Amino acid sequence: MKKNNSFLKSYKNLKVLVTGSTGFKGAWLCNWLYLCGSKVIGVGLKPEKDSIIFDSMDLKKKIKQYYIDIKYFEKINYIIKKEKPDIIFHLAAQSIVSSSYIDPLNTFNTNISGSLNILESVRVNKIPQLVYITSDKCYLNIDKKGSYKESDYLGGFDNYSSSKASAEIVFHSYFHSYFKKGNLSTVSARAGNVIGGGDFKKDRIVPDVIKSLKNKKTIYLRNPNATRPWQHVLEPLSGYLLLGHKLINKELKNNLLPSWNFGPYKKNCKKVNFIVNLFIKEWGEKQKIVIKKNKQFKESKLLSLNIKKAKKELSWEPRLSLNETINFTIDWYRYFFLNAKTEKISNYQIEYFLDQ
Repeated sequence: MKKNNSFLKSYKNLKVLVTGSTGFKGAWLCNWLYLCGSKVIGVGLKPEKDSIIFDSMDLKKKIKQYYIDIKYFEKINYIIKKEKPDIIFHLAAQSIVSSSYIDPLNTFNTNISGSLNILESVRVNKIPQLVYITSDKCYLNIDKKGSYKESDYLGGFDNYSSSKASAEIVFHSYFHSYFKKGNLSTVSARAGNVIGGGDFKKDRIVPDVIKSLKNKKTIYLRNPNATRPWQHVLEPLSGYLLLGHKLINKELKNNLLPSWNFGPYKKNCKKVNFIVNLFIKEWGEKQKIVIKKNKQFKESKLLSLNIKKAKKELSWEPRLSLNETINFTIDWYRYFFLNAKTEKISNYQIEYFLDQ
């Protein structure tokens, strides 16, 4: 049954600032907001050599983009003060687990201090609404069989996870110190393992698999038996946009915990090895898999999010099956390898998603 998409009307002519606009999730969100008729302001680092999604979607022509690092308060505060957005979606982060071991200072500075800069600028400039994105890795993962709900303990055994848990703790401090009055105006959101077209980051499973398949090279897996909550990028983004709509229209009461999970149904929680073999099958060419464990990196064996709250309070639920998610991802990359520009297929996938 087709879901109600009327919440997207809230964004027409609205001034929306997105941090992390040049990244994977941020670029998809900017493109979606542009289709909604928003006046989009992007804040992000200049795209890295292998980061193609911002340019491939032609976002330079669609949004007002600032290339800055959120670690510097004066710079980000100047932009927020100047633009005075109606709502901010904060997605900017150092998002690679392996990089958090190689460069911990940048990881902690970006994910904690950078996020703190956003919160402080929202406070001093009286920005009406904020959707503050962290990660499912913010939970203290004890590899339990059950799923993690919003009230569970935060924590992390690795630099990336602990940086995200810390970002959530900082958020809750600001929420209780400054934002807890009347209806909710600031919320935090946590998503599962997000996949989809346009992610080319090193040491992420899907981009590494896609590159290996395209170049007919061996696929190396660090943790083949780890179970993850796989979801297409449009799934959590729809949750973020729905949350933003509820904030804009003052529909979230302050007695609700301000944190929200967006993940797939339990049937989409699969082992890495299963997902990789599904990609190989759908790609249509056999490829050798080699297990190459990296003992330097602490990675959890099991991770699943409880999404009952989002279903109950927001009427949000996943729309795509696992096969649709895999096919969407492969179709996007195939299109990119043939055309370089991906505006057409990206828009088509958003339209298809909304028809579900």
